[in-house]
Order: sequence, then C-alpha cells, then structure tokens
Amino acid sequence: MRQVLFTIPIFGGVKVFGYGVMLVLAFIGSTWLATWRARREKLDPDVILDMAFWLFFIGLVGARLFYCFQYWGRGINSLLDVLQYWKGGIVYYGGVLGGSIAFFVYRHFRPFPLRPYLDAIAPAIMVGTFFGRLGCFLNGCCYGDVCNLPWAVSFPKPSPPWDYESVRGLIPANATQSLPLHPTQLYSSLDSLVILMLLWAFYPLRRRDGEVMGLLMVTYPITRFLIEYLRNDEGVFFAGLTISQNISLVLLLGGFVYWFWLSRLPETRHADQHVERNPGTSVLKPATS
Repeated sequence: MRQVLFTIPIFGGVKVFGYGVMLVLAFIGSTWLATWRARREKLDPDVILDMAFWLFFIGLVGARLFYCFQYWGRGINSLLDVLQYWKGGIVYYGGVLGGSIAFFVYRHFRPFPLRPYLDAIAPAIMVGTFFGRLGCFLNGCCYGDVCNLPWAVSFPKPSPPWDYESVRGLIPANATQSLPLHPTQLYSSLDSLVILMLLWAFYPLRRRDGEVMGLLMVTYPITRFLIEYLRNDEGVFFAGLTISQNISLVLLLGGFVYWFWLSRLPETRHADQHVERNPGTSVLKPATS
C-alpha cells in the first residue's frame, strides 16, 4: 500500500496519489490498445480516440456514484465525501454501467459498426482493469479476508482494512498494521491479465464479430464471482451473495443471451469483408450491427 507515491515541492507540496496514477495509466493503456486493434481490424481509430475520454469519464462517475450508493453511511456521509474522489472508492460494475451508457449514447450521435468495435474494446477493458486494481492495492481498498498464506498482506495504519479491524476490536488499538489478508486486488489484476491473454488468443479464431466481447462477458463474471468469496469489504446483499456477485450472475446471464443472439447471425468478420470488398482501402462504410 502506498496511497501517496510522492510529493511535488510546489505550492506547499502537491501530493501525487498512487490511485490516481494507476487510473491515468489505465486510460492511456486501454486507449492505446483499443486504437491499435482498431487499425489492425481496418476500423477507424478516430472513433476510439473520440469516445475514449467520454467512456472513461462517465465510467468513473458511474463507478463513484455506485460506490457512494453502496457505502452511504459507512464512510460516505455527505456530498463532500462523494466529491473526494482522490481518496479512492469506486465500484467496478458501476464503471461498466457508466461506460456502457456513454458508449451507446456516443454511437447514437455518431453511428459506427457495433460488433467490430466491441471486439476492439474488449481486451482494452482488461488493461484498464489491471491498472485499476493495482490502484486499489496502493490505496488499500477492495481488500481480502484474513489468511495465513505466505503472500498475505498486512496494511498499515491508517488504511481501510486497519480501520475496519480496529473498529470491530479485531486488532489492538495500538496496532500498526492490519491482520494478514488475501491481496484480492492483486488477484484481480492477475485475473485481468489472464483474461486479456485469453481474449488475445481468441481474437483471430472468432467466427463472427462480437464474439470477443461475448467471451469477456462470460469469463469475467465467473472469475469475479469467485474472487468475491475471498474479499472482506462487501457485505451480503441478496441471497447470501454480495452485490458484485449478484451483478456477476446477471451479467453472466446477459452473456449467454448475447451468445445465443450471435449464434443466429452469419459467420462474418469486418476485416475479412474489408479485404474481399475493398482491397487497397482503409475503412469500410459504417454498418449498423
């Protein structure tokens, strides 16, 4: 954990938060990968560049609002707390919801072929998740349950895990560190890399545009559902499951429905159509599906 990476000696000292740095890297890394993939698939990279900021910004707003809704009265008690974004506190699925809304609103005003761009964006989402979860580790949020494994991590005073354990009398008042915990933030980062490699390997094997996003929609909810069992920062929401586990099940069901819809479409890929119909050009005319 390292909430403040360093301090710039100007204006009395400007703190550079590790969480914020990781979010910047998430934006840069995911945008670069999505534009690279767009060029490779004969898509217009300007579409990615133009909507990247809006997806990222609205996604962060959605993630923050979801967090504040979930933890209102438990650390979030006023509008000022809501606005203190730099202290951390976002919910991944809130970001997915916000980013999805931004994506479809943008597409409404600037139509582009849906499924090829979803495939280009899917691996980039995992790049953003990788850096985002590293930010969670630096901030000390999204922590795991107590364990005695060799790689268990103890967080210093003050930190979200230390505060949680201190209030409940799980550690002495003069303790300088939390109990050893599962580093679930790092588990999630590693999970993102594994899914990224899976999507990367599957990309040339897809039979239809949209299948890469479909693979993401069924793999991430499963792994997230399982990692939630090792976390200790979320309470039970419904049916003995956390709110993220409930959302994972809904998203997984949506992924299966999405795959069923894809299976009824012709086996066509945008890049293949480009080579067959428009040799020597760079971008197809916008499609509608």
